[in-house]
Amino acid sequence: MSRRITPVRHRRSPEAVGGRALAALLLPWLLLLLAGLAGRAMAADAVEPPAAVTRIAPGVYMLAGSGGEVEPANRGRIGNAGFIVGPQGVVAIDSGTSYRHGQALLAAIARTTDQPIKLLLLTQTKQEFLFGALAFQERGIPVRMHRLASRLMAARCETCLKNLKRTLGEEEMRGTAIVKPEQEFDESHGLELIGRPLQVIFLGHSSGPGDVALLDAESGVLFAGGLVENRRIPDLLDSDVAGWQKALVALGRQPVRQIVPGHGPVAAPAAIADNARYLGALQARLLELLGAGTALSEVADAATLPAFGDWDQVESTHRRNATILFVRLEREQLFK
Repeated sequence: MSRRITPVRHRRSPEAVGGRALAALLLPWLLLLLAGLAGRAMAADAVEPPAAVTRIAPGVYMLAGSGGEVEPANRGRIGNAGFIVGPQGVVAIDSGTSYRHGQALLAAIARTTDQPIKLLLLTQTKQEFLFGALAFQERGIPVRMHRLASRLMAARCETCLKNLKRTLGEEEMRGTAIVKPEQEFDESHGLELIGRPLQVIFLGHSSGPGDVALLDAESGVLFAGGLVENRRIPDLLDSDVAGWQKALVALGRQPVRQIVPGHGPVAAPAAIADNARYLGALQARLLELLGAGTALSEVADAATLPAFGDWDQVESTHRRNATILFVRLEREQLFK
């Protein structure tokens, strides 16, 4: 006669029942929380991709801007930045358009070298080179800038910042502020900070009142700041054109092998002459228009220069340049 075997049912304590019920209730919420955190992490990566670093020469690196105009699609990151690594540290050159951009530059340097950053040099007052500096200062990295450029930045860059917030949005510009440089200077000078000889070059009022370049003697790489562009129309807004032309002649005498321009890809030394050629051609054309009695309203259309027709910003900066320089030349003739 077969015996029916009844399985033994263990009695669970109320505490165990309650704990499992609570876990069952919390598990979906926990999974949703983890998914949300992962999503935010993925979104953060999408918003702030690592800044691409290009090695130009041993110890010399560039972070390329996109060119074009400041707009949400490029997050305003249109200008070039870079850094030079020596046996005792790093000098960074220009800082980008926003606090976030400054953070991205710092992260790019950290991925490249473990040497400490000794200095940030700001070469000019255009907005796409200035506004990442606070991220450096927060790390205790001093900012150096020509005194005249620093004054110009203090005088007008609150307006620049408001415009950037309007164009790029409050979120993209969060944390961004104008800095006061810890170090200001008036003349060209050497930098002996990183065990590698660097020369800060100031050639007077040129592309801007305090615009400078930085030459690495070891590699012959010139970080030209606002003094040299590569296949992009130079901006005359803050310039002294005669002073700029003299400065380009002086730069042409430097032992330069490669140039990191303010905008555009790495260039050969011939880019110095290209910029001088543009300035000369524009001035010659405007003198022709002035002699012909051309109305100011017609100047932008009449001042086309076919030799530079494929340069970046020919439809915006070039047209503005023509109007600015025409007015200056007209005034010079009136007050001779």
